[in-house]
Amino acid sequence: MATVSSLRKQLREAKLVVVKVGTRLVTRGPGELNTDFLAGLAGQIKRLQQEGVQVLVITSGAVHLGSGHLSARSQQGGLGARQAAAAIGQPTLMRHYVEALTDQDMAGAQILLTTADMQDRTRYLRIRNTLQVLLGEGVVPIINENDTVSVEGVTFGENDRLAAVVAAALRAELLIFLSDQAGLFTADPHRDPAAEFVPVVRPGDEIERYAAGAGGAESLGGMEKKLEAAQMVVDCGIPLVIADGREENIVLRIHDGEEVGTMFVPREARPSRKLWLATALEPAGSLVVDEGACRALRHRDGSSLLPVGIVEVHGSFQAGDLVRVVDQEGGEIARGLVNYSSEEVCAIEGRHSRDVPEILGHVGDEEVIHRDNLVVTASGK
Repeated sequence: MATVSSLRKQLREAKLVVVKVGTRLVTRGPGELNTDFLAGLAGQIKRLQQEGVQVLVITSGAVHLGSGHLSARSQQGGLGARQAAAAIGQPTLMRHYVEALTDQDMAGAQILLTTADMQDRTRYLRIRNTLQVLLGEGVVPIINENDTVSVEGVTFGENDRLAAVVAAALRAELLIFLSDQAGLFTADPHRDPAAEFVPVVRPGDEIERYAAGAGGAESLGGMEKKLEAAQMVVDCGIPLVIADGREENIVLRIHDGEEVGTMFVPREARPSRKLWLATALEPAGSLVVDEGACRALRHRDGSSLLPVGIVEVHGSFQAGDLVRVVDQEGGEIARGLVNYSSEEVCAIEGRHSRDVPEILGHVGDEEVIHRDNLVVTASGK
């Protein structure tokens, strides 16, 4: 495996960079935008463009920005208030981004996405194509979740996962999370003075214990969501750096290979369709498999999941839905598109494929999940 130092140097060669910006960087308070930060970010993007690097921005901040225009009573209104705040804040947020880019002789484009946009394979590919055209024309896409129409419970969550999905869709060569702290710590450094900085995270490192909840009242995810998204993106073969966005020229310094922030070392890249399976879809249920199936999926390339290896079925799903494949301790091994509904899998679990037609009363697939529709996830490697 390449050294971290050599990986840092490889970042200089990245020609497609995704930068995710947190709410506390974009705003100073409810209804107030941090225009100095936006100006600095635009200047760094211009420098990268001059070096032949394409840059795309995932931004938060619309809800927090718009909330300052709502009455105290309205702000207690739950999802409806959040959606209203997004509707107020998004135009202002985008206007200031465009002004900052225009000052650098660049154009910006607004893209608002929901989970449904990315879960539909056709829409996913169309969005990817649109982004590729914009980037090819030197336009800077500014992407945010469409909070005004997103449904609670199926949102991306503080845009960290959205950034991972977009980075995977475009096969970005570098993803940067900018926040208000230097990177990953063993605990929340704002609350625990003994928290230690973590400069490097390698595949297989147990980092879940470092998650310390949401970053603040204006955040939905905080470090926990960042780590979930980080796991997704490095599993797709994309290097990730979490760093303090308040530091001068931080994006340029990361791209130049400077040892700042926390570096997440990537795994090997995956085929395009499996990137979509691993990042864009939300599982509708899970299949618990026995030890033999675990071994086959973990260690044999190209293995499918057969009925005989399934011991339990959780959730309600239809044929074609995405499900998690987990071991008997609940650890995720893989994800894939099932060939049968949850009721049908319950009927054939633990049985040989040759018995399926007799049990279900019709000829079906030998596999519950075919290898072409299955991706082994991090915990299974």
